[in-house]
Amino acid sequence: MGALPDYRWRMAPDGLATRRQLRALGLRPGGQDVVAELQRPRRRRGPLVAYLYRIDRAKPVRPMTPGRAAALAKAMAARRTCPNCRRDAGYCIPRSLGVCVPCSALDTESAA
Repeated sequence: MGALPDYRWRMAPDGLATRRQLRALGLRPGGQDVVAELQRPRRRRGPLVAYLYRIDRAKPVRPMTPGRAAALAKAMAARRTCPNCRRDAGYCIPRSLGVCVPCSALDTESAA
């Protein structure tokens, strides 16, 4: 497809890994360029592509700092807070609804 080598699903050589595989090993790409593509077959819409990185050039995952943990907690709280009733729903508000499920049900009843 492009200038990068392509490998079929489960046929990539040892020493290469996707981002998820690197993360499972406690590593990150660390600024290195993509070295290959992994073509994963799909039934309907054509193949999916996953980028492969060299494991030997990967760097350790950065540790979670208190500031990053606080920012992540704040962002997740914003995703759980309903903009309509301002309550914590206890789950991430579906983007398709835009509000918590009880508020969505109220909107549907009032429209009918």
